[in-house]
Amino acid sequence: MAERIHRPVRMGIDVGGTYTKCVAMDNDTHEIIGKNEVKTTHDHKDGVAAGVVQSFKNCMDENDISPEDVVFVAHSTTQATNAFIEGDVASVGVVGVAGGGLEGFLAKRQLALKDIVLDEKVGRMIKVYNTFIKKKMLTEDIINKNIDDLLAQGSQVMVASMAFGVDSMGEEQMIHDCAKKKNVPVTMASDITKLYGLTRRTRTAAINASILPKMMMTANATETSVKSAGVNVPLMIMRGDGGVMEIGEMRKRPILTALSGPAASVMGSLMYLRASNAIYFEVGGTTTNIGVIKNGRPGVDYAKIGGHDTYINSLDVRILGCAGGSMVRVNDKCVVDVGPRSAHIAGCEYACFMPEEEIVDPQIEMVSPKPGDPGDYVTLRLKNGKRICFTNTDAANVLGLIDEKYFAHGNAGSARKAMQPVADKLGITVEELATQILDKDFEKINACINSLAEKYKLDHDSMKLVGCGGGAASLVPYCAGKMGLQYSIPENAEVISSIGVALSMVRDVVERVIPNPTQEDIRELKKEAADLAVSSGASPDSVEIHIEIDSQTGKVTAIATGSTEVKTTDLLKACEEPEACELALQDFGPKICNVKLAEMTDKFYVYKGEKDGKSPLRIVDSKGFIKVQCSDGVVEKCKVKDYEEVVEKLWKENAVFKTDTVLRPDFFVCFGPRVCDYSAVDLEQVMLLMNLDLGDREPEEDVLIVASVQEI
Repeated sequence: MAERIHRPVRMGIDVGGTYTKCVAMDNDTHEIIGKNEVKTTHDHKDGVAAGVVQSFKNCMDENDISPEDVVFVAHSTTQATNAFIEGDVASVGVVGVAGGGLEGFLAKRQLALKDIVLDEKVGRMIKVYNTFIKKKMLTEDIINKNIDDLLAQGSQVMVASMAFGVDSMGEEQMIHDCAKKKNVPVTMASDITKLYGLTRRTRTAAINASILPKMMMTANATETSVKSAGVNVPLMIMRGDGGVMEIGEMRKRPILTALSGPAASVMGSLMYLRASNAIYFEVGGTTTNIGVIKNGRPGVDYAKIGGHDTYINSLDVRILGCAGGSMVRVNDKCVVDVGPRSAHIAGCEYACFMPEEEIVDPQIEMVSPKPGDPGDYVTLRLKNGKRICFTNTDAANVLGLIDEKYFAHGNAGSARKAMQPVADKLGITVEELATQILDKDFEKINACINSLAEKYKLDHDSMKLVGCGGGAASLVPYCAGKMGLQYSIPENAEVISSIGVALSMVRDVVERVIPNPTQEDIRELKKEAADLAVSSGASPDSVEIHIEIDSQTGKVTAIATGSTEVKTTDLLKACEEPEACELALQDFGPKICNVKLAEMTDKFYVYKGEKDGKSPLRIVDSKGFIKVQCSDGVVEKCKVKDYEEVVEKLWKENAVFKTDTVLRPDFFVCFGPRVCDYSAVDLEQVMLLMNLDLGDREPEEDVLIVASVQEI
């Protein structure tokens, strides 16, 4: 009998609305070893955890993966999001604390949370009960009495929140410990965020606490099953901001997993497709998720839950109600709209997935797919009694836009026969009808992309569309063509979310308001973020910290990322200069000319081109990732010992003067295997941040300094 080949395996499981998909990948090469999918187990007694475990075990069995081969296992989860949508939440008791005098008077009002409405239409909410203790009265006896009162009123979980609790966590910790002794799930507000803003911080903690019982039950069921399969590495859970954390950490901060579904697909694009600058599409049957990856980082913003602002970082993903299966709405003259209802809601099949011979004598029937919907959605009644409809996917097939290799490819003849009666009614050709349909989607998608491009300052000429999900080919090629953008629909697009989970890094964020941060302030913040990432499961040697300073608000953000393995493997083979040049040329596109290698180190190549009197740059790393796109800039190579002098020169030479202000360049510095970005209002702040990264490097080490000229 052949001896089993041992190889380290990463496993990622993505929980979707319909299917739960597991992917196993070779840890060293990123090759996909196997895939498995099962129907998502919404109605099982263990909830979606049952499907996670089933797909995981199936994938191991089918691909002969032994438990000791698994070095990483993680899953995304819809549990938190579903709990809010379905109102499956616990009632919350808030124990508020503040000092005396005016502070106490104001804080008492800010701490008195109202019920948190999740869905006004159906009256779904998180019930909140409040109590308040003056700081000088805080003893175990008084805390216990207040907790007992809240439990008697109906609270099932507790929140400890103190005015200025981010500066002194001891008081919140006392309340936390008292609740724990009573076996009551509890959240400390300062554990969730270190930002001021007492009401928002307390509300975020209350939302977190409301899902603790549900999430702990699921976490326990999943962890027990994975361990019983003989896998000994910690189970990781996907966060909404694209990182992962250990399941033990998730038990404390389950709110961080909200919106982790869209996050998984963005991270799959980022890690697996080398998409370091792209507008990312995941096109399903009902909705399209659109997000941004810029310079290797996804766009992140604070999540809104039930319409409420929170302090939870999640990927900034826009969700549109037009996708592969969206139904068409018409009046007597033209197409009125497409979506948001999809074919499966109306119980209809797509015309292009029906045999052509079944589409006989199609009669138009206008319907309201759900009670209260407009009655102008088009369906067709066939001679055999079946009711079908045509969708974006049918329109794209009629126009010949979908290559045979894609999941959305169907029978254009069937789609044409179904669309003919409506085209006749409107007095246009079937092609014109198909174009009207896709134009309606394009209006929404174009507006969404333009809004993201403006928010993240994306250069139109270097934007690319990356399409994933089963319906990608029905929308992405058409929209890319209309916008004059490059696009790609990669191999394995339908399991990109599971790939994203499998390849994710541990991520943690610390945010503080520090109006004029010193080097010591930032050093402490970096240490706190690194410690958090380690407690979430990262290997200490692998943790890297990125610092952002918002000079308008005084907010300083430390983002820590790291790997779960002690030795982080070199996941992609080295990219030689000719290949790097080809990647840069593709990324520059046809409008940029005279592209040449401007500078390089052993880990980075910087390419420079020309366009309209500007000098666009691309930084390509030695694994073939385009790390930075810059529409106008300069690069200089120098020794670490000389960097301050070079930065000061570039700061002055690349300033853009406007009537009322001076725009200073943003900086990117390549040192060792890292590229770090720095933007600040004054040179002193830029130097402070750079010194934290370069201060302990070898003086004779080569670094590349890129100054990115700001647009007027």
